[in-house]
Amino acid sequence: MSSTLFSKIASGEIPADILYQDAEVVAFRDVSPQAPVHFLVIPRQPIPTLNAVQPEEATLLGKLFLVAAQVAAQEGIAESGYRTVVNCNAAAGQTVFHLHLHVLGGRPLNWPPG
Repeated sequence: MSSTLFSKIASGEIPADILYQDAEVVAFRDVSPQAPVHFLVIPRQPIPTLNAVQPEEATLLGKLFLVAAQVAAQEGIAESGYRTVVNCNAAAGQTVFHLHLHVLGGRPLNWPPG
């Protein structure tokens, strides 16, 4: 997989507003927020799409959601509510082909989206 914007953020090559990081996962604010609180959670490992996740990466996938909940609490949206979104491939709106979880909150979010 070629280097992506997100892999460069994960490696520290490109700066970002980091909210959480450890050896496996990085969470940072979206540069084009769609809600008052909008951050992304990514694996440091370059996985292009949700379709590319392998069974042995299930724990890592679960960790993305655990970190999302932790950062949502840190950002003050855990109790009021937030939405998690994973876009998979271009037709779904994925523009950076490095698996990422959007977390949006801080305002009422309508359903259905779009």
